[in-house]
Amino acid sequence: MLALVLAGCSALPTPPSRPVMYDFGPLTAAPSPGDRAASLQPLGLAEVEAPGLPDGSNAVLYRLAYADAQQLRPYSQARWSQPPAQLVQQRLREQLGQRRAILKAEDGAALARDAARGGKLPPVLRVEIEEFSHVFTSATDSAAVVRLRATMVDLTRAGETLRGQRVFAVRTPARSADAAGGVAALAQASTQAARELGDWVDSLGD
Repeated sequence: MLALVLAGCSALPTPPSRPVMYDFGPLTAAPSPGDRAASLQPLGLAEVEAPGLPDGSNAVLYRLAYADAQQLRPYSQARWSQPPAQLVQQRLREQLGQRRAILKAEDGAALARDAARGGKLPPVLRVEIEEFSHVFTSATDSAAVVRLRATMVDLTRAGETLRGQRVFAVRTPARSADAAGGVAALAQASTQAARELGDWVDSLGD
């Protein structure tokens, strides 16, 4: 009877392992000098949008460019701690916040207070994620591809005026052909894109 019980237990299915959770990790770049940050005009940062990604999904996505480049596939045992749009928003806020005060574009109260003091309304930055995936060019070679479309507008009493628009595309080789390698490369590529975007914002002037 004991042998039958043991045999029955060995036949039970193994509980599925929980997906590994990832984020971008801490920002390691040194902050800019405080006097420079204080001298730059505040910036309104709108919620990052990701029209090309599954809405609200935390999946880590990859493409097999050598087989079917049009299909986005999710890793089964890897998840982002938040949807990619929120992670990118956080990284942008951290990066841009080293140079100037970052306001929520939806914070009408703060903008109204600034206008009431006679100050210039801060410009608003809008960012869309056009690509955010781990792309395989072969079974062993892969890279993270991050492409962001940034639009800067000035707020006026009459509405919005376009100040500039640019697409930032960063491709970072992955250290391994798996979810862990893809996640690390995507975090690195997102940080690089945020830095380039910050330099562009500065180039537009106040």
